[in-house]
Amino acid sequence: MVAKSDPTLMFNNSGMAQFKDYFLGNGTPPSRRIADTQKCLRVSGKHNDLEDVGFDTYHHTMFEMLGNWSFGDYFKKEAIQWAWELLTDVYKLPKDRLYVSVFEGDQKDGVPFDQEAWDLWKPIVGEDRIILGNKKDNFWEMGDTGPCGPCSEIHIDLRSADEVSAVSGKSLVNADHPQVVEIWNLVFMQFERKADGSLLPLPATHVDTGMGFERLCMAIQGKTSNYDTDVFQPTIQVLEKLSGIKYGAESEDRMSDIAMRVIADHLRAVAFAISDGQLPSNVRAGYVIRRILRRAIRYGYSYLNLTEPFINKLVAGLSDQFADVFPELKSQEDFVTKVILEEERSFLRTLESGLKRLDLITGQLQEKNENTISGEAVFELSDTFGFPMDLTALIAREKGLQIDEEGFQAALAEQKNRSRSDAAKEATDWVDVQDNEGQPVEFLGYDFHETHSHIVKYRKVKTKGGEQYHIVLDRTPFYAEMGGQVGDTGSLELRVDGKPFMVTIADTKKENDLFVHISHDKNLDEVLQNTDTVTARIDTDRRHKIMANHTATHLMLSAMRRVLGDHVSQKGSYLDDSFLRFDFAHFSKVTDEELHQIEEMVNEKIRGNVALDVQTNVPIQEALAMGVTATFGEKYGDFVRVVAFDPTYSLELCGGTHIPATGEIGLFKFTSEGSVSAGVRRVEAITGQAALARMREQEDTLDQIKELLKGPKDLVKALEGLLEERSTLQKKVETLENEKVQQLKADLLEKVRVLDGSNLLIERVEVPNAEALKQLAYELRDQVENLIAVLATELNGKPQLAVYIAENLVKEKSLNAGQIVKELAKEIRGGGGGQPHFATAGGSDSSGLDKALSKAEEMF
Repeated sequence: MVAKSDPTLMFNNSGMAQFKDYFLGNGTPPSRRIADTQKCLRVSGKHNDLEDVGFDTYHHTMFEMLGNWSFGDYFKKEAIQWAWELLTDVYKLPKDRLYVSVFEGDQKDGVPFDQEAWDLWKPIVGEDRIILGNKKDNFWEMGDTGPCGPCSEIHIDLRSADEVSAVSGKSLVNADHPQVVEIWNLVFMQFERKADGSLLPLPATHVDTGMGFERLCMAIQGKTSNYDTDVFQPTIQVLEKLSGIKYGAESEDRMSDIAMRVIADHLRAVAFAISDGQLPSNVRAGYVIRRILRRAIRYGYSYLNLTEPFINKLVAGLSDQFADVFPELKSQEDFVTKVILEEERSFLRTLESGLKRLDLITGQLQEKNENTISGEAVFELSDTFGFPMDLTALIAREKGLQIDEEGFQAALAEQKNRSRSDAAKEATDWVDVQDNEGQPVEFLGYDFHETHSHIVKYRKVKTKGGEQYHIVLDRTPFYAEMGGQVGDTGSLELRVDGKPFMVTIADTKKENDLFVHISHDKNLDEVLQNTDTVTARIDTDRRHKIMANHTATHLMLSAMRRVLGDHVSQKGSYLDDSFLRFDFAHFSKVTDEELHQIEEMVNEKIRGNVALDVQTNVPIQEALAMGVTATFGEKYGDFVRVVAFDPTYSLELCGGTHIPATGEIGLFKFTSEGSVSAGVRRVEAITGQAALARMREQEDTLDQIKELLKGPKDLVKALEGLLEERSTLQKKVETLENEKVQQLKADLLEKVRVLDGSNLLIERVEVPNAEALKQLAYELRDQVENLIAVLATELNGKPQLAVYIAENLVKEKSLNAGQIVKELAKEIRGGGGGQPHFATAGGSDSSGLDKALSKAEEMF
């Protein structure tokens, strides 16, 4: 379902998406005839069914598209005959409930009426069941250009016999009737749409058919809703048990039914996306999955009273249901369950407060007779409470309101501009030094650390960090930052007046197909403009350390997959000459034991001094067949670079630089492991001299500890003894402090005064900490009825106040400890707050404590 190799799609949204290159002539299909089921997702862009899901009976986010395909083999005759045979003879669908459509032709395009399809359908269904369709309904195009052609749709009428007798199903075709639906589309690709809009016949004709599996089940099982079929009912039945609400029961509104349909649908989309490699996140495809999941959580929370994580409990049933069809979900059931559980926990923490905030906003609008939630409010709900814009829009519609989407986008853009302000740049135009005739930059850095090159062009860039020069060469050994590997540094040696002149290169980045060498040197315009050739040299020592860290990353990923499981995949990386950072898909903390196993496996390969093996210009399909590990989300061309360190151990697609043999890494050592987001962990590690230096530093620290402890034979045992002794002393201190508080309490009880039916205590006290101040107030409460207490103290040079009011007095005398303590805190230049019966405040001016107590006397 995740479009891993197509940069134009986040998700496959049609059955033909995976075959697009075959139709475009960019690849050869494995067979001229194919039948398949393709997982599809339609939630954004041109194909977006999200808003209809749950409210009708036949739209879905994730659905299966069944298809049969002919690549230059059979055509209309066979496709039509076989489709009818499958539907009526095999699936036993009633012939008198089926209708077909045929393209009526388009004069503007010069495409005639599809007489051939009409003639083929006529003896099968009769003229009265054939419908002429226009270009919108019956001419299929992949995009503005490319293969296209007329199509024949097959529709089924699932209404009751009485309804069929009253109104002909033919009149309801393509009229959005929930029981008169299209179940199969037969596309006859016979033209190519050119950029100028013209159509040319294809050298070979093709067939592309698409039949919705869920709608087919509805038809075969005699249902009037996809959700009543055995595709969705198992999930809905679990939801009934979890919520205690019956699906389809009579009630005034059926929001609980809609909620169950939404959840049953969204569960499939989220679970299959995660199993296909797309984790929920805040960007692009990951954000789409997070939106879908949060939409489902909110429906369960609002309409099924499911206030604890529940969607994760539905994964096991779904994975069992599809184990024989899509086994990838079953094999990753635990991982998918835990990712969803973490996402649920995260969103549920803010959902209640977000809904309250939204209720407040909508209530204020209704009081003002307004019907639009402002863009700023929508942004606040997104930024503070994690409500995606479309979720806020959905809830608004349920309340008869709308949102200011343009205002939201403006607020979002403003935030992005703020976050980018520090990186703002002002660049001059490129200055051409040599005509390179549009030739691409030649990267020679795999084999050479130094090249003789020509300057092609340069520009001056002003940033907040100072002035930069961006220099482009015709050939370079400098690696530009890509794939997590930082760019090279080094120098360009020029000749000025016959003398060497050095330009320092501080970084190298890639801009489109250009390798941009960045220098912070000043006043280079004249030098660069009048230079013929330069000698480009990278910092070889730094490059070697980078290569060692990059190679270690490859060895580490392979070790991780062996120790943690095949589900581990790269989610992000960064590596330079000092350390490597690696983000990866995993559902729990990596234990110390697992880290040690991974470390040992990597170091074993280092000790084995495994040689680098690089294959270039390998066809992508051949590389995949070799079993290479490809980074999810990376765009690969038709030919790729395969990097191996023992092909049975580490085999990856990679464009980075590596050391010739693993022994040059020296040593590999983890320095940290932690969580980045739900389902994504991060490790950091060091290699070589850095790893050795860290180990020496740790040894020095241990030696110092031993020296402080007088050189014990068993350091751990000695430390345990110290900690135990500290614990014992701490308990003694706490006992003495408590005794002091008890004595203080006894003294204070004698100072309680009766005032207007209340018992008043306003005193300055000495206590060891803020918790003791609170404890003192509550213990006084337990012994004095109708108590009003104001206590002041100084802790570590900072003033503290506490106010307690008996709960009955809060109601009877309309007193509020939080408001009172805020007023008193002004005297100590501070602030505070709390509950109506107990509140505290801190400040910066201890000299104001007596004034605060005097003000309290005046208040009461």
